[in-house]
Amino acid sequence: MLHKFWTRDEERILKELLASGETASAIAARLGKTNGAIYQKIRRLGLGVDVTRNTLTTTSIQLPAELPSSEEALKMLAGALKAATKPGLDNVEVERLRVVATLARNYDQILANYIRYRQIESHLAELEHKYAQLAQRTKDNAPTRDNGQVAQPSPQ
Repeated sequence: MLHKFWTRDEERILKELLASGETASAIAARLGKTNGAIYQKIRRLGLGVDVTRNTLTTTSIQLPAELPSSEEALKMLAGALKAATKPGLDNVEVERLRVVATLARNYDQILANYIRYRQIESHLAELEHKYAQLAQRTKDNAPTRDNGQVAQPSPQ
């Protein structure tokens, strides 16, 4: 069996096509390779994809720069619910919509907890700052003796 070595250009194209969501068959046809060669190269490069059902699904998640708002999550949920009412959906599409709906619902709950925790952290930091100021004022206003000890009030 003849093994053709991969060029750097072919590796670059493979990565680009994976990122754009191409199927293994499409990538193999484009590069003149077999599906097995595509799967093997993906594993060797450590590209973090799930190579099942002739589809390539990335296992790495792109993190957004900013968190979507509750309103955006609810819009996704509403969109998934609306799409689920269309007749003739295949089982894969129904399952995908179910996952979107579940993720949007869970995201909204987690986001609410996250916002509350951030508020608590902010309040705690504010209280720590006020406590530090109060401690400093108390220390600054305490009467002292010549040797640096705090003077005790005299009994009357």
